[in-house]
Amino acid sequence: PGLLATLTDHPSTVWSVAFSPDGHTLATASGDHTAKLWDLNDLHHPTLLVTLTGHTGFVASVAFSPDGHTLATGSDDNTAKLWDLHDLHHPTLLATLTGHTGTVYSVAFKPDGHTLATASGDNTAKLWDLHDLHRPSLLATLTDHTGTVWSVAFNPDGHTLATASTDHTAKLWDLNDLHHPTLLATLTGHTSWVSSVAFSPDGHALATASGDATARLWETNPDTAAAQICATAWPTITEDEWNQYLPGPAYQPPCR
Repeated sequence: PGLLATLTDHPSTVWSVAFSPDGHTLATASGDHTAKLWDLNDLHHPTLLVTLTGHTGFVASVAFSPDGHTLATGSDDNTAKLWDLHDLHHPTLLATLTGHTGTVYSVAFKPDGHTLATASGDNTAKLWDLHDLHRPSLLATLTDHTGTVWSVAFNPDGHTLATASTDHTAKLWDLNDLHHPTLLATLTGHTSWVSSVAFSPDGHALATASGDATARLWETNPDTAAAQICATAWPTITEDEWNQYLPGPAYQPPCR
């Protein structure tokens, strides 16, 4: 691998980068309170398309919608913003999402593009309805973390959200009812803050990154996890043991 280009127009820390779905545009987020869009048709000579201004704090995160027509930005000003990218040279501000009381460190679109997740220093993640991009509405606030939420990620089918926190955990949330997400699991084992989460393309594995100098891989498919547990635990409880410890119910071992 070799260096293709260096983008130097930001005068401050670059916190986040994201490719558009077609790969022709790059978004960058910076401590200079701006996000920038870059034309990548010549990877050796990217050109600055536009600078997005309006945030009053550092921009911590950028994400393109699945169709590439919308950009989300999250900022230290406690807001997220949505930008219309139909004209890449003249993006327009669609909406500002308010409600967080801490830095918005991460933004992520649901695969169908109709929901945005935001992660914040206020120890929460939020889900936003984007069916009307000019008037996004709050669907739910996820409050189970006890520290800053650094990162959010949807699984490929959009039914599960992962969150990562300074409380040393990652969590998985069932999104079948977007107004009432339910906690599926808390992933423990890291000994420092969890800074990032990402699903594998098939959605069966979650990767977590941590300040404890490790990354971990987690099985997220319940059936696969159960099979692995049974393979490790075999032989399972015998019928005589079942009748001794569980008199009454019919013999139904968890692993056959």
